Amino acid sequence: MEATSGSARLVVIGSAGLADGFSLIGAEIHADADPAKVEEVLGQLVKSGDEALVLLETHLAHAGGHWLDRLRNEGGRIVVTELPPLAAPYDYAPAVDDVVRAVLGPEALK
Repeated sequence: MEATSGSARLVVIGSAGLADGFSLIGAEIHADADPAKVEEVLGQLVKSGDEALVLLETHLAHAGGHWLDRLRNEGGRIVVTELPPLAAPYDYAPAVDDVVRAVLGPEALK
């Protein structure tokens, strides 16, 4: 069994305004990144073997890509989740909402 250090990386990828706030708590930030940068960072995380929580701003979370899709489907040591955009937090609808509606019906989240 492999020993773990007990610490994981917190990685935030999104607009400068959103990402900079997370830098105050010591997160690794990638401000104003594009989908190519997301793929680069995720690929590096996979290859490094590090555990990580990756927070992606909505537009990047929906961009898709090889590493993003793979990590979402695999689960495990790298967890990828979505953050609402700083300028429009009330417009945020997590992807799980569609799954809940598909299983429980269109009125499930009313």
